[in-house]
Amino acid sequence: MKHIFIVNTTAGKDSCLDMVKEGIAECKEVIDYEIHTPNSPNDSINFIKTYLENHPEEKVRFYACGGDGTVNKVASGIVGFPNASMTVLPFGSGNDYVKYFGADKFKNVCDVIHGKEKEVDIMRVNDRYALNSTHFGLDSVVAKAMNKLRRNILFGKKRAYPFAVVWGFLFGMRTQCTVYADGERLNNGDILLCTVSNGKYVGGSYFNAPNSLNDDGLLEVCLVKPVPRLRFVGLIKYYVSGTHLNNPKFENIVVYRQVRKVIIEGPKGFCVSIDGEIYESQHIEVENLERKIRFAVPRK
Repeated sequence: MKHIFIVNTTAGKDSCLDMVKEGIAECKEVIDYEIHTPNSPNDSINFIKTYLENHPEEKVRFYACGGDGTVNKVASGIVGFPNASMTVLPFGSGNDYVKYFGADKFKNVCDVIHGKEKEVDIMRVNDRYALNSTHFGLDSVVAKAMNKLRRNILFGKKRAYPFAVVWGFLFGMRTQCTVYADGERLNNGDILLCTVSNGKYVGGSYFNAPNSLNDDGLLEVCLVKPVPRLRFVGLIKYYVSGTHLNNPKFENIVVYRQVRKVIIEGPKGFCVSIDGEIYESQHIEVENLERKIRFAVPRK
């Protein structure tokens, strides 16, 4: 098997390139590998597709070395190539997708190299893909703010998300849009937030989709209606712990469905967060593709 490490040198606190090289060396096993460092956000997708088109018979595993954005790019690149699989070396600030399996499992490079592959779902979002989550409303306001703050000296790194949440608390408590889940209209007015998930976490610590399975062909949709700010503050802890579903405190606030397709209609400038990457469109279709990629889970 060919092992190709896609290394985002701007992810996390420091460049992870040296850590990837050290991890491979510590494994002390001879593997056929190469390292690719993308020059632009879409460079990794183009590199992966070009490589696979030129090596259709070669079994290849790609390693997303970075954060959730890098994971998204690698997953988007391997869709449709049966000879390709992927896994993750989590060096980003969020690392939401691997928390589904237990993020600590992915810390040892050798364990990841020997990971066992399983087929998982991936969702198509218009002409893009999301492996973990497509979320909007307060979530996309926060994600958009976090992308601006993460490289800021004062507000960046691990502080970026908390400060982005404050920004959302001030300016993102209501979002105009209409959400349809397998044809059913879920709301008749503004929303606070909505997540469409295959993974279980968003934003680094929010256990938004506790019932989600990433290989059942179903999207977990959780729509939360607007609430006053003071009430919102009292509810956050349940959203963090994943106890918001079937919680009496969320009665008449949460709309939850498990479906295969979601359609979102929004005004001009409406945006969603696709695995943390901001995407704007007034009409968005999210369709789950059941077990369309192979993902290697560490051997522990």
